[in-house]
Amino acid sequence: MSGIAIIGGSGLTQLEGLDIVRREVVHTPYGEPSGPVTHGILHGREVVFLARHGYGHTIPPHKVNYRANIWALKSLGVERVVAVNSVGGISEDMAPGTLAIPDQIVDYTWGRAHTFFDGDGAPVTHVEFTYPYCGDLRRALIEAGREAGVPLRERGTYAATQGPRLETAAEIERLARDGCDMVGMTGMPEAALARELDLCYACCAVVVNWAAGRGPGDGRIPMTEIERWLREGMARVRRLLERLFGSFGD
Repeated sequence: MSGIAIIGGSGLTQLEGLDIVRREVVHTPYGEPSGPVTHGILHGREVVFLARHGYGHTIPPHKVNYRANIWALKSLGVERVVAVNSVGGISEDMAPGTLAIPDQIVDYTWGRAHTFFDGDGAPVTHVEFTYPYCGDLRRALIEAGREAGVPLRERGTYAATQGPRLETAAEIERLARDGCDMVGMTGMPEAALARELDLCYACCAVVVNWAAGRGPGDGRIPMTEIERWLREGMARVRRLLERLFGSFGD
């Protein structure tokens, strides 16, 4: 049994350096998770890994079964979750290749199953969500980045949009006016569901492109560049995770 899990997003469907012990199919009251849960050893520590979009990257953001994923991790004894998310940069300091540890999130998604507390006859339950990410795990990620020599932004507001299409330039301007620094499609309801199950959850966001209208030239998003920034960003994520898991053993 492992107390920590990594949810991998685009670019992290497999975790390099993970010595796989076994894969486990978990059935939940909310349907099937994105795929089998991988149990393994990463830098000497037990870890659970789950690919958010499936191991073949076939599940779009609005079709991810977030409830099943989070419930499955909780049922396996997970207490802490590091979520890796690919995002577009809105603020000037969120250039492609940047790693960020957001401290706030704004939810623009719709139609997603976003709570465990919606059963017939169940009591109304409100979850405190002022600070949506676990402070202890955020601090651990930031410190691991410093020790690993991985530059990162230590805070920021994540805008969670519906997808799967990318945003218009006008939509990004709206997000900027709302105070958002980065935009992605998978941050919610994942973070809120983790809070409902009392999981310590934090996000490591990898900026893989300028958001629409923010880049050079006419502001279009060069899709051919995203793959390059994914590779470079995920290499930094792996360095950060290596140090993070090393610190848990200190």
